[in-house]
Amino acid sequence: MLASQNREKWERLDLFNGSAPATAEEILAGARVQHYPTGSEVVREGEPADYLYVLLSGQVQIVAHDNGHETTILILEPPHSFVMAAVYLDRVFLQTARTLEAADILVIPAEPIRRFAQIDIALANNVSRELALAYRMVAQELKNQKLRPSLQRLANWLVRRDIETGSSGKFRLPFEKKVLAAKLGMAPEALSRTFVTLAKYDVIVQGRDVEIRDMNSLVRLAKPSPLIDDPSV
Repeated sequence: MLASQNREKWERLDLFNGSAPATAEEILAGARVQHYPTGSEVVREGEPADYLYVLLSGQVQIVAHDNGHETTILILEPPHSFVMAAVYLDRVFLQTARTLEAADILVIPAEPIRRFAQIDIALANNVSRELALAYRMVAQELKNQKLRPSLQRLANWLVRRDIETGSSGKFRLPFEKKVLAAKLGMAPEALSRTFVTLAKYDVIVQGRDVEIRDMNSLVRLAKPSPLIDDPSV
C-alpha cells in the first residue's frame, strides 16, 4: 500500500489530470511501488491484465514470442505506463515486459481503472490519450522497421540518441548492443557489421561508448523524418 504522502504524489500523474479527487484516491487505494531486479518479468504475454504498471525508474523491454522466436517491440524509460490497452479492455497481455535494469514500478489494480473510466470523463479522456500515444509510438516503430534498411535505422537511432543526451556527439549506449540490435530488428552480428560500416561516416564505437565526429555526414545518411523519428509529432 502507498503511504499518504506518496499517494498525493501519484495523484499528480497524467492519468488523473482533471479527474475527481475521489477517482484517484480509490484507484490508488490498492496500489503499491514494487522494486524489480534486472531481468525480471513484470508481465507475461497471455496472462490476464490485473494491473496497470507505471515505470518510475530503470528501463523496461517490451517483447513478444512465437514458436521459439522473440522480437522487441519497444524499450521504455520513465515516466511511462504500459499495458493500458489490455487493462482497459480486460484482456490478456499481448507482450511480455521485463526489466533491462533494476526498476521501480507503480503497480495499480486494473478493476477500478476500468470502472471509473466509465463514469469520470477526465479519466476516460486521459486513458484515451494514453492509448492514442501508444498507438502512434508503435506506428512510428513499424514505419521505421518496414521502410528503412538496417544501416539507416541505426543511423537514425544514433542521431536521435545524441539529441536526447545533449547533442554533444558523445554518449554511452543505454543498454547492451544485443538489446539495441533487437530493438532495431537486427541480429547482433548484423549490428556489429553495421557499426563497422558507420566508421566510414566518422562514427567511433568502443564498447558502449559512441562518438559521432561528423554529425552532418551521419544525418545525410539517416535522412531523418519527423513522421518516424519525432515522438512529439
